[in-house]
Amino acid sequence: MMEAEVEAFAAALKKASRAADNTVTNYRRDLLAFRSFMLERAAILGKRVDEIDVASITADHVRSYLAELMKNKAARATVQRRLSAIKAFFRYRETTVGAASPARSIRSPKNERRLPSILQEDEVRKLLEFSPAPDDSTPAAIRDRAIFETLYSSGLRVGELVGLDWRDIDEELGMVMIRAGKGNKDRLVPLGEPALDALKKWKTAMPIAWEHDGPVITNLRGGRLTTRSVEMILQRRIEAAGATAGVTPHGLRHSFATHMLGNGADLRSIQEMLGHASLATTQRYTHVSVNHLKEVYRRAFPRV
Repeated sequence: MMEAEVEAFAAALKKASRAADNTVTNYRRDLLAFRSFMLERAAILGKRVDEIDVASITADHVRSYLAELMKNKAARATVQRRLSAIKAFFRYRETTVGAASPARSIRSPKNERRLPSILQEDEVRKLLEFSPAPDDSTPAAIRDRAIFETLYSSGLRVGELVGLDWRDIDEELGMVMIRAGKGNKDRLVPLGEPALDALKKWKTAMPIAWEHDGPVITNLRGGRLTTRSVEMILQRRIEAAGATAGVTPHGLRHSFATHMLGNGADLRSIQEMLGHASLATTQRYTHVSVNHLKEVYRRAFPRV
């Protein structure tokens, strides 16, 4: 019967794989929750049973259970974990009993694609113009301003920013070359004047003299800055400036795309600047305010 088999599986999992106690506990709990669902299902169908015969469980039972979880607004991660427990349990039965797993062909639901938090235009201005100390002419302060201006001005991924070399920036054209970024494609991205000015000041203020083939964004010892360091620098700046909490470098990228779209840029151009292979990705990545949509409609539709 199912409860006994679940207990045997949990014991075997702990012994054979030396799995963490939490993992074993979670798997056991998730499987017993599935058992409860099966018992409730049997009761609804008018069957009085005290236990579930594991051999009677089909793929449809598993799918119905997952659908019930989704219907009850369970988080995707919870549904994925419970399906993982069920799959592991039936794999165990395949090796011990020789019974085919009814869950083998069932796919886990995709992760939710959550949009990152963004800054409003006035919050971006506040962040960029904020002076964290009376003296904002130190190399660190000048570098940090260059980081924020460039991220927002170009919509670069933080990994692309820290991977930049000085040879990638054309100051006369006001363009930056992103070499073999995500998707293994080079692309040219415009840089605004504030970002170019901030980069020029940083080039002059660098404690270790810049080199044509050297990194743009460095620590104060001349080594290339890590993505984690940029995240921490941004978080400290946001907290000090009193801007929206929880905004990451990726949030600045999203802010760039959102503000571009809100001010009339077309999706194709934004797609090219962001380096998205698919326009569908750009459509998910950007969102337009209701007021902007209404204004576009008012200007474009003849009967208003």
